[in-house]
Amino acid sequence: MKMAYRLATIASALLLAPAAQAATVVDAIGDFAPGYTGAAADLDVTSFSVEYNVATDIFTLGASMAGAIDPGTIGVYIIGVNTGTGTIAPFANLNAPEVRFNQVVRVNKDGTASVGATALTASITGNAFSVAVSGALFASTGFAVKDYSWNLWPRTGVGAGTLVTDFSPDNGMLTAAVPEPSSWAMMAIGLAATGLALRSRRRTAVRFA
Repeated sequence: MKMAYRLATIASALLLAPAAQAATVVDAIGDFAPGYTGAAADLDVTSFSVEYNVATDIFTLGASMAGAIDPGTIGVYIIGVNTGTGTIAPFANLNAPEVRFNQVVRVNKDGTASVGATALTASITGNAFSVAVSGALFASTGFAVKDYSWNLWPRTGVGAGTLVTDFSPDNGMLTAAVPEPSSWAMMAIGLAATGLALRSRRRTAVRFA
C-alpha cells in the first residue's frame, strides 16, 4: 500500500510540473497559394510545428519543406503570430481569410532571423528549419502566452509586389496549447497509481473489519 501511495505522489508531482506543449500540422506538397506561378520546392511547406515550454517561456517554431533550403535562391519564411487581436488579415484574396496576425517572425534562408529589431538565429538542416523565440518578445493583446496562434507563409520576398507561395495551416492558425503524448502518459500513470492505492485501501478495510 505504501508503494501505491508513493507512486501516486510521484505521478501527481509529474503532472504538476510544467511541460512543453506542442502541435504540428502536415501540409500537402504542391498546394501553392493562388497567384504564385513558380514551383520552388523550398518554398513549399510540408509541415509546421509550434512547441511552447511553459517553464522557460520559449516557443520553438519548426518547419519542413518539399526540397532542401537553398540560401542562393530568393525566398523568406514569415511566421505570423496572433497574440489576441489578430487585426491584420490581408489574405482573403488568397483563399486564406482566417490567417490573422499582429506580429511576425522572419526567418531567412541563410539562418538569420528576427522579431522586429531583435535578431535571432535559426537552425537550418537540409529541408528543415527551426528557431527558438522568447514569448517575452510578443506583447499580449488578450491571449495567454500558451494560446498564441501561428501561421507560416513562405514568400518570394518582402514588400510590395511579392507573392506568398504557401500557407501552413492552409486557412487558419496553429496553437501549441495541447498536451504532449508524454503528458497524457503521466496522467495515465497518475490515474493508475491512484486506483491502485484506493484498491489497496479497500482490501485493507475488509481484512481488518
